[in-house]
Amino acid sequence: MDDDGCLVAHGKIYEGQLDVAQNQALAGTLGARSLDAEASEQWGLDPLALVEAAGRACADVLVLGIAGDKGKPCFTVLAGSGNNAADALVMLRALVLGGHAEPDSCEVLIGRMPGGEKTPVSQATLALQKLGVSVKTWDTGKRAFLDRPKAGRHRIVIDGIAGTGLDGPLRGTAQEMAEATNALHYDPERRDGNTVVSIDIPSGAFDGWQPKMAIVHADITLAIEPQKLCTYAPGVRPHAGTVLPVRGIFPPELIDKYRDAELLTWESASARVTPVPNTAHKYGRGLVEIRAGSMGMTGAARLAAQGSQATGAGMVRLVVDSSVYAAIAPACSGIMVVPESPAAAAGAHSPDAVLLGPGWGKGEDRARILERFLPLEEKGLPLVLDADAIALAKDTVFHGNAILTPHMGEFASCLGLSKEEISAADIMQILRNFAEKKKATVLLKSHVMYVASPDGRLGVIDGMNPVLAAGGSGDVLAGFCAAIAARGFDGYTCACAAATLLVRAAKTEGIANSFVDPGELARAAAAIAGGAWVRRGQ
Repeated sequence: MDDDGCLVAHGKIYEGQLDVAQNQALAGTLGARSLDAEASEQWGLDPLALVEAAGRACADVLVLGIAGDKGKPCFTVLAGSGNNAADALVMLRALVLGGHAEPDSCEVLIGRMPGGEKTPVSQATLALQKLGVSVKTWDTGKRAFLDRPKAGRHRIVIDGIAGTGLDGPLRGTAQEMAEATNALHYDPERRDGNTVVSIDIPSGAFDGWQPKMAIVHADITLAIEPQKLCTYAPGVRPHAGTVLPVRGIFPPELIDKYRDAELLTWESASARVTPVPNTAHKYGRGLVEIRAGSMGMTGAARLAAQGSQATGAGMVRLVVDSSVYAAIAPACSGIMVVPESPAAAAGAHSPDAVLLGPGWGKGEDRARILERFLPLEEKGLPLVLDADAIALAKDTVFHGNAILTPHMGEFASCLGLSKEEISAADIMQILRNFAEKKKATVLLKSHVMYVASPDGRLGVIDGMNPVLAAGGSGDVLAGFCAAIAARGFDGYTCACAAATLLVRAAKTEGIANSFVDPGELARAAAAIAGGAWVRRGQ
């Protein structure tokens, strides 16, 4: 996406309308199948009605994307045998009837021709044939699909190979279709002429997907709400391209019933954090105490403190080793920097939240400090653990007042798994179980971020921004969490607001598409958070 919210693909601009002001429901593929069944049995929305609604809605969303195109693109639909294929066929029919596609420049390649029984696939296939669209089996048409010479017009390949009915890896014709699509997609001689659009999910994705399984690599995914949780699994998300929500298919009551998680935005997450009262004083905004930094890792302490400062903490007390005090203190304007000592341990004022770990080290002295704060966490003190402190607390069970902020490698270490193993589509269930077992909120950092609370809530933040792939951005994020926690909000609310704030800050002018000091993220976040949480007027 560019800065204006437009999709850029192959040098062309697609203007997609994204509503980011509300949380979007996410459902597992098993739940999605149950939702389909209940919609039919209890709401009178039979499969034909659902396919018709989904196909037309997908066409409408895609039309918004190609409205500025010169000329009409060619369309090729790759269709399996399930309702996902029917969605794709109805979508193409709607595009033809709406004048957005010409029948003689469209084709359907289907795994096998439908029989005489009336099904959503057979009905949609018949309509397209009557309209003059070429319909062939995959075996008959695959050679032309792969070998067709470059045309002067853009081609959109609609992926209707498999959908939420999948409960194992693609096989046979479906796998061959997916692999052929990807081969075409990655061919540098053909890449500029093709855009791949998946319906609902990239074919091959499902809740148990593993990184070595076949999956379509899409430029755009038209995600029917409730969006599917597996789309945002770490290994699957890069294959989905730009995700555009498709709404209005299922009743809101059904979507809420089968909601497994929520897709969060800054607008929705920040609204849960109330503004600072006009009468607030510095301690009213919260005192954050940070234990961070060590020889060679002083930047981590500085960035964590800047993160807390930027997110509204009224006072930040940074406690560091005496050996690095002189290096850190001059770089921390407005931050109380004190050397580690018995006096620092006592503190003139008790903190409202404590952050341990950025650049801290894992020595015995650090373990003793952590042990000192655990009884306070049990009594209700918010405790944010990042980096080294997470490793030190590997065997600790908390009491609902801790926030852990591991990246994928640290999380894998906590579980005794490899990073490859936790890239699977069921990582979010693993994360939920871990948060429940640890009795702590867990903010898992990756190109997609996940927040799991001990009570089962799960939030997903779609990052996919290489600006954040820099040492120090996690330290800033930990500081965000601590500052929001110091104002008395629960761990899930804190982590969701902090993660969405970081993603939003990375998109601001001067930072987006730039390689910056992570301190710039904190400065951008200060203006964004202030706009949301500083009261105007009386």
